[in-house]
Amino acid sequence: MPSLGAARTRWPVVAWIRLKLPPRPPPIVLAGTPPPPDPPLDCLTSNPVVTDPRRRVYAFEEDRGGWVVRLVWDADDPWVLEAELRAPDYGGRPSSAAIRAFWAAVKERTAPLGPLPVLGADPTP
Repeated sequence: MPSLGAARTRWPVVAWIRLKLPPRPPPIVLAGTPPPPDPPLDCLTSNPVVTDPRRRVYAFEEDRGGWVVRLVWDADDPWVLEAELRAPDYGGRPSSAAIRAFWAAVKERTAPLGPLPVLGADPTP
C-alpha cells in the first residue's frame, strides 16, 4: 500500500488497514461544479503530496509510545480511509499484541464515524 503525503515519522509501515467510509449526502450546488469533499474526521489536516500539488490528501499522526498510528484520507478516493502502524521495526512481523493495540487505536479515532467495514489489511486480524 503506497503511503500518501509526507509522514512526520520516517519509521516504516509495519501494518495497515483500509476502511470503507459511510456514504455522504451529495453537496448542494447552486451553480457550477460541486466543491471537493471535506475530510471525514476533524483530526485530519492537509498533508500535501509534493510530486502532485493538485492532490488533496489529509493525514493525522499520533505517537503511541514506541509506535505511531497514521490516518490518511485522499479526496480523490473519498470513500476510503487508510490507517498505518509505523514502528521502528525493520524486518519481522509485528506481534499480535501490537496489532491489537493498533486496531484499538484506529477504532478509537474512527469512533465518530461508527463501525467501518474493512476493505483490506495486512496483517489480517
